[in-house]
Amino acid sequence: MFDLDGVLLDSEPLWDAARRQVVAGHGGRWQEDATAAMQGMSPSEWSAYIRSELGVDLDEARIVDLVVGVLLERYRQALPVLPGAGEALECIGTRWPLGLASSSDRVVIDEVLALSGWRSAFRATVSSEEVPRGKPHPDVYLEAARRLGVDPGSCVAVEDSTNGIKAAAAAGLGVVAVPNRGYPPARDALALAGLVTDSLSDLTVEAIERLDVNHVDEEEIESFPASDPHSDWAGP
Repeated sequence: MFDLDGVLLDSEPLWDAARRQVVAGHGGRWQEDATAAMQGMSPSEWSAYIRSELGVDLDEARIVDLVVGVLLERYRQALPVLPGAGEALECIGTRWPLGLASSSDRVVIDEVLALSGWRSAFRATVSSEEVPRGKPHPDVYLEAARRLGVDPGSCVAVEDSTNGIKAAAAAGLGVVAVPNRGYPPARDALALAGLVTDSLSDLTVEAIERLDVNHVDEEEIESFPASDPHSDWAGP
């Protein structure tokens, strides 16, 4: 199971820019910790945060529509696919059925799949807006496993962030961490991963088959930048 934002797409800066634009254009005030706070939240969660914490006096559905509209306009101009993303999906998809477990809205997921040509790569896709709670809660991964018709314990998640890693581990999945360099995960989250790798190009069938879901080398953790003080909130 793949996360989308930060794993397949370099989209975190675009989400951040879209939210900042909506907040600035509708009387809100951006706060220093807002970027980290909203990463990994479901649409209902981050729109409520923008309304209550950043002072945007619009209903939450309207906030979502505005942010997603800005984001999709930028995606249609140039989809920010990360290096190795398509190759990783093709490689791993030849061995196992793939799922997508994302905090992005359903409309965003569907647009990305259409623009990228990845629709046929995934047997099941789930948005956190389709489950009760966003990451770091396990709901999106449990639902993805249900839709795939498999036990969560037989699955592996590919994640980049604190909340994503914690969500996958809480659902009982093995975890491959591909840390987001711009928003690095916390050490306690990396310790939940069975494999920490620098890029998707290192994600091979052989690497996953060797995955030790109960251990990650401390030297691997040390090789990644320290997380910011709000990292417990981080991650799509």
